[in-house]
Amino acid sequence: MRSFSNELKTVVVKIGSSSITHDNGIINLQKIDELAWELSNLKNHGINVILVSSGAIAAGAKKLNLVSRPRDTVGKQAASAVGQVALMNTYNRAFHEFGYEAAQILLTKQIETDLMMRENSKNTFEKLLEMNVIPVVNENDTISTFEIEFGDNDTLSAVVSRIVNADLLILLSDINGLYDDDPRENPDAKLICEVVEINEELEKMAKDSNSSVGTGGMATKINAARMCMEKGIDVVIANSEELKNIRKIVEGEEIGTIFKARA
Repeated sequence: MRSFSNELKTVVVKIGSSSITHDNGIINLQKIDELAWELSNLKNHGINVILVSSGAIAAGAKKLNLVSRPRDTVGKQAASAVGQVALMNTYNRAFHEFGYEAAQILLTKQIETDLMMRENSKNTFEKLLEMNVIPVVNENDTISTFEIEFGDNDTLSAVVSRIVNADLLILLSDINGLYDDDPRENPDAKLICEVVEINEELEKMAKDSNSSVGTGGMATKINAARMCMEKGIDVVIANSEELKNIRKIVEGEEIGTIFKARA
């Protein structure tokens, strides 16, 4: 069984676009319902939960009947503005089914460097958690393009984790964890179960994402892990295909790759 650096009181879960949409870009309602069940069940066990969710651009592109996901930044911003409404409506319905309310929080990466923004967001998170609400976070794509261009919310989830002093960040992806080589190209690639230090050799193992829906590759996940580890927050990268992995991870099962926080 796996042990964590801290008692799990607050858990941040990040899920990528490809994990909650079908191949055609439409929101996968079954996945949303399963995710809502898992997070609501954590709440039932007394664990504070924050969800960082991508998917707005993909959902918006489909709503706008676009042939494919926009490639230009302003096109992505427009698609996100439309898709965010559909995405939050779906999350709100799903969480309500299990007795919880969802709150939409749109942030920019600048919350970590702007002291007033940071304090305001921290206070809002704390109040929502106190009110037993599940915050659903995404980047404010209409005014910020950092995550659009660089990370599919991996970086933002690390920023949120640092602000709320989370005990664990779970990064759900379409891969089982960090491998010593790309498992899609090398069948002999081995899963690395635990990382205690991020060095140059480990960074070379990261590969860019090949997903047409998401933008975040392993490199952004490793960077997110580094940001959390230095603040005493454990990070687990795991496959989103089986969302019951969330509860298994919290229960200490050795799933995915854990990046252990520094003491």
